[in-house]
Amino acid sequence: MTVTIYHNPDCGTSRNALAMIRQSGEEPEIVEYLENPPSRDTLMSLISAMGTTPRALLREKGTPYAALDLANPKWSDDELIDFMMAHPILINRPIVVSPKGVRLCRPSEAVLDLLAVADIGQFIKEDGEVISRKTPGAGAG
Repeated sequence: MTVTIYHNPDCGTSRNALAMIRQSGEEPEIVEYLENPPSRDTLMSLISAMGTTPRALLREKGTPYAALDLANPKWSDDELIDFMMAHPILINRPIVVSPKGVRLCRPSEAVLDLLAVADIGQFIKEDGEVISRKTPGAGAG
């Protein structure tokens, strides 16, 4: 199985998702999208595969979202993608791609639905929250 994570190492949610992927036994392809932004075609493919819109993928916190007036409904999808290409920090993260689908993994435990082995046992997120995913029926006998 091949898993790819569009990752920002400065983001706790992204770090938690990456750690959960690794705890499942996968070593994903890591795309640090701020250093190596996806092409326009790749970004459009990710948005389409997630069944979302460019507007829904915009990140507000810690970005030029307000300064660029991106809440204004005047911006078309193509224009919003132009902004994300010019300012990759506007792309919300982490986006995870696996054979099971493509998803913006917020909260980070949403990544478990994309993994071949979702039973990762107990996982403690950076903020101390405990996540426990067991396969239904596991341990029964």
